[in-house]
Amino acid sequence: MTGEERQRVDKWLFFARVVKSRSLAAKLVSGGKVRINKDKIDQPSQGVKPGDVLTISLERRILIYRVLSVGTRRGPAEEARTLYEDISPPLPPKNGISRLDGLPARDAGSGRPTKRQRRQVDRLMHGDGDDSDS
Repeated sequence: MTGEERQRVDKWLFFARVVKSRSLAAKLVSGGKVRINKDKIDQPSQGVKPGDVLTISLERRILIYRVLSVGTRRGPAEEARTLYEDISPPLPPKNGISRLDGLPARDAGSGRPTKRQRRQVDRLMHGDGDDSDS
């Protein structure tokens, strides 16, 4: 393969195992979720060549791949990894931190009142309850 060989971007995404099908790759490109060398593209027929940098916005992550070669088939994952170099920034470490840890802390009992507390407020506001029944 020569350095000037080009391949359709939807075909390359399928061969590189970024998406499960070529039609999903075409939808990804048509939806404006793929950039080639920082230029947003919307045509699945746009060509990619070795040396191009693809920025792919998936649902929960952003992938940045440098194209090393064009593919000839959708082979196993080991073969697909030879088509690109992953230059995506590393994910932040999880270390047991959940996404709820960023929320402000609330003291126990400062939220909604419990049923017992509501009954106490009702007794205070409306009397003891024994007098109102007679």
